[in-house]
Amino acid sequence: MADRRDPSSVTAPDALHSHTVAIPDLRALDGFAAQLADRARQGDVFALSGDLGAGKTALARSFISALAKREGAPAPADVPSPTFTLVQEYEIGTQRVFHFDLYRLKRPEEAIELGLEDACADGIALIEWPERLGGYLPRDRVDVRLVIIGSGRRAEVVPRGRAVSRYSGLPPAGESR
Repeated sequence: MADRRDPSSVTAPDALHSHTVAIPDLRALDGFAAQLADRARQGDVFALSGDLGAGKTALARSFISALAKREGAPAPADVPSPTFTLVQEYEIGTQRVFHFDLYRLKRPEEAIELGLEDACADGIALIEWPERLGGYLPRDRVDVRLVIIGSGRRAEVVPRGRAVSRYSGLPPAGESR
């Protein structure tokens, strides 16, 4: 298997391709998630970071719902946080989505035992707490850091590697290009 790991930090700046998206409310979060889902393809990795309560799981739920709409498939009835299961897998139309929550990982190698490498190659991976992966974080990815701003959020988006061509310059949530 090709080495997809990246030794760089989840928060390392990439001034050429990074941008921010204001997310003042849940509707805007849904719009932002829909923009990501509209571009998502097999092999895409989304590294979702932010403080506890920043909205990582809410973003993952909105993404999965938007992907189901794009695929013309029913959305899963329940999209629980994988905090205790560590990973949830969804078959959505022609896509497989793997939702990881790595908060409880003690060592980065534990993610390999969860099937992270296969998930990143065979499906779309949504990874909460990606900083727990250390050097196992794939280099081709979209970093999405959610920051709480008052009652809303700000998404700091940094596409890396092959993700740059599809995820650079997303329009503000709710707008289309």
